[in-house]
Amino acid sequence: MKRIVFLLFLASPAFAQTCPVVTDQDPRKSELMSAVKDAPNEMEARALTNQLWEIWSKAPDAVAQEMLDRGMKHRAAYDFDAAIVAFDALIAYCPGYAEGYNQRAFVNFLRMDYPLAVGDLEKALELAPDHIAAMAGLALTLQGLGRTKAAQSALREALKLNPWLPERNMISKEPGVDL
Repeated sequence: MKRIVFLLFLASPAFAQTCPVVTDQDPRKSELMSAVKDAPNEMEARALTNQLWEIWSKAPDAVAQEMLDRGMKHRAAYDFDAAIVAFDALIAYCPGYAEGYNQRAFVNFLRMDYPLAVGDLEKALELAPDHIAAMAGLALTLQGLGRTKAAQSALREALKLNPWLPERNMISKEPGVDL
């Protein structure tokens, strides 16, 4: 019921504000992507990835940021229903923002609703093809669905961008072998 009320609020004429066009203009992003790819060790790669998270989790405006922050707060408190409501609202308000889909996918992954998670991860990657965390999340979710070959492929793509991902130990030496 809360979800319906909030979504109706977003659709109402009183809520006239719209999400700005989402752009990929943070000048640090390409530098960080290159640095994480070439990081000499896991600790440095993790520090660089944390800086990437600052970029990914910076919403296009204050309204979207509040929705993202609220959803992440609910997810951290294991209030998955409230998190989904917040991320649904974020996606309705700002459908071009990849992190809304990525975060909703994470909640659905935690709920073991892998089909919903896959759809959101695919949308996040459509909007942000180099989103390393969404790629790794897709690999784990596909594995959860028993789609091992696709999971291995997604993980290999993520490892091309960050060879120090914690999931690297799940890579198989042989295609088609379980993660």
